Amino acid sequence: MSHKFAVRQLVRLKQPSISDKRVTGGSTYEVVRLMPEDQTGEPAYRIRSGDSERAVRESEIASA
Repeated sequence: MSHKFAVRQLVRLKQPSISDKRVTGGSTYEVVRLMPEDQTGEPAYRIRSGDSERAVRESEIASA
């Protein structure tokens, strides 16, 4: 499976948690790195918003 999103593309979390809203003040992130597929074969990403960076699966994000 190939990656749907590209480095520097803006994405949003499909279902941000309460802590995400408090820490980042929003749910728009920039893709900073493409990561290998996880155990299920789903592509993963490193995304960043401000000082906050996290790893997510492709199913957790959508185009902004």
